[in-house]
Amino acid sequence: MNQDQLERLQRWFAEYTSGFYGDDAYVNANLQLKAEHTERTCREMVLLARELGLSNNEMRVAELIGLLHDIGRFPQFARYRTYNDPRSVNHCQLGVEVLRNEGVLDALSSEERRWVETAVGLHGRKALPSALKGQALLFAKLIRDADKIDIFRVVVENYQQYREDPEGFLLEIELPDVPEYSPEVLEAVLNEQLIDSAKLRTLNDAKLCQLGWVYDLNFTASLRRIDQCAFLPELFSFLPQDEQIQRACRKIQEFVDSKLS
Repeated sequence: MNQDQLERLQRWFAEYTSGFYGDDAYVNANLQLKAEHTERTCREMVLLARELGLSNNEMRVAELIGLLHDIGRFPQFARYRTYNDPRSVNHCQLGVEVLRNEGVLDALSSEERRWVETAVGLHGRKALPSALKGQALLFAKLIRDADKIDIFRVVVENYQQYREDPEGFLLEIELPDVPEYSPEVLEAVLNEQLIDSAKLRTLNDAKLCQLGWVYDLNFTASLRRIDQCAFLPELFSFLPQDEQIQRACRKIQEFVDSKLS
């Protein structure tokens, strides 16, 4: 894939996503959130690819995957007014359908199409298939890390805005904002286990799940980026400060420190 092809696909993305905006301020705010997330995820993909010493072509493919990874979010939110996959549609599968129906990747080689479709289709899975190999596995790992890095940034900013002005907050809060959290979610974090998003019951569950993403990052460079941006202490601060939560927070920080030492 050459630079001209990448730029054409960037123009397609801008034109396609602009068609979902309308008169609904709530929908527009949430779509804009995803557009900004996409732009930053592209940058994170390029940073990671450069850190890993990938070729120029691989860096362009990585940037394209960052651009297209959440393409399914736009029709999803416009149609269902939620980003909650279990309550609406699997946005990863929908994204692949959009790419195929629109013929977005037709100009790429069959190998490049497979890399992009695989990464888009799998980036939201709890875990990657064990049979995935080679470049397809590399790009799938890259987008899962880059996506999480920017989502850490997004949720920290959004939780802060929500805490300051809950009535004026226009973005979706998918789960009940109550003081409780689920013991099984806390236990999973303490045991370094990944959490199925369908099992989350409260907003605190979601925050614990997001903290637990550190166990699923594939590259040391990704952990270093999160540590440098100080996302974890910020996210800790939005949780109840009881003994069990503090124990989980210490566990997560110790895990990161051990990987970076």
